[in-house]
Amino acid sequence: MDGCIFCKIINGEIPSTKLYEDEKVLAFLDIHPIKPGHTLIIPKKHFENFVSTDEEYLLPMIQAAKKIAPAIIKSVGASAFNFTTANGAEAGQSVFHLHFHIIPRFSKSELKDWPEMEGEQPTRIQIADAISKIYRESLI
Repeated sequence: MDGCIFCKIINGEIPSTKLYEDEKVLAFLDIHPIKPGHTLIIPKKHFENFVSTDEEYLLPMIQAAKKIAPAIIKSVGASAFNFTTANGAEAGQSVFHLHFHIIPRFSKSELKDWPEMEGEQPTRIQIADAISKIYRESLI
């Protein structure tokens, strides 16, 4: 896609520090890392987000992450990592080419816990029913 920074990296128009590459996947160090070793894993075909990505690209991305995550963690001396993606602007997605983050973590104190909200049982059941209905309808 024209103008996509990740497509430009894939095409060699923008340099990157590659960690892993195969026919469908590229992994490279983030140029604005949250922590040392912060890595991005992208499909080599343009897909806007997780939901729009062809399944034939998702499995190789997960397999690549599983291969390189232990090496990233060991190389930077981290004890854990986050594996995440954002799907849509409201979720914090800023580059609209699917990408997974591997973010090394060194202590729990560097993370803020997710805010939790109590859900009333009827509300949770209504939400679950609505999700199940929409999912079932998508299978038809």
